[in-house]
Amino acid sequence: MADSKKYEIQVTTEVEYIPEQSSEEQDRYVFAYTITITNTGSIPAQLISRHWVITDAANSVQEVRGLGVVGEQPLLKPGESFEYTSGSAIATPVGTMKGTYQMVAEDGTKFDAEISEFTLSMPRVLH
Repeated sequence: MADSKKYEIQVTTEVEYIPEQSSEEQDRYVFAYTITITNTGSIPAQLISRHWVITDAANSVQEVRGLGVVGEQPLLKPGESFEYTSGSAIATPVGTMKGTYQMVAEDGTKFDAEISEFTLSMPRVLH
């Protein structure tokens, strides 16, 4: 099997605007995002750390790096998934997030799992 298929992680995202934690008057827009990480490769791999790039509509960029996700460093066997929900606050009603998870396979190989860019948007702002 080709190495590229050995080290393969699929990341899916769902986003929800949280109006009760947001304040338009204070330029604070809060979003919850649910991430599902699935090992679609052929070897167990552990999520070690994360790197997020969060950009608001004014092009203000926040970078977030840290160990694990929600305090965990899940080990995913082939076919297994890990789901978690976290949140982010930005200063505009619309923004984007993207990033990578730094993974280590059971054989010691380090690789990144890409988190494709997704949109943070207050309802009825984007058509």
